[in-house]
Amino acid sequence: MSMVPSPPTHHRRLRWQALTGFIALSAIVGAVAALAVATRSEAQNLLARPSWAPPGWLYGPVWSALLLLVAVAGWCYWRTDGETRGFAFYGLCLLLTLLWTPLFFAGSAHVLALADVVVLDFVVPITMMEFARRSKLAAWLLVPYLLWLLFSTAVNAAVVWLN
Repeated sequence: MSMVPSPPTHHRRLRWQALTGFIALSAIVGAVAALAVATRSEAQNLLARPSWAPPGWLYGPVWSALLLLVAVAGWCYWRTDGETRGFAFYGLCLLLTLLWTPLFFAGSAHVLALADVVVLDFVVPITMMEFARRSKLAAWLLVPYLLWLLFSTAVNAAVVWLN
């Protein structure tokens, strides 16, 4: 007799469809970001950036990997019958992530983008704590996302300072 509880029946039936849904949701966030970057103004290309900012080509692959991890984290949490509170913070993370790129690139609203990412810097750890109550794996999968956001905050702050 196994001491590990099996997932609820509905989760066994829906787990792959749910994973697809989480990936699709993250892909929408990535697609909005890609559109915002593609529509940036020429003035945006001329902004002073810190010397330690990564090259532009790196952002797409990094964000693709991070959003996949975020999707899998949400799915892992969902598989535990995650609480609404955890999903509320998770959704807020996705929404703030969705807003940052259009604010920064398409809108050239660098100060608003900085405010957005600073809020994210607080919401992601809260989400991790909520997730950790039910799934340590779900919480740990968000660590690279948090680290990249902290780095992005520094880059965004430097752009505001230099311009």
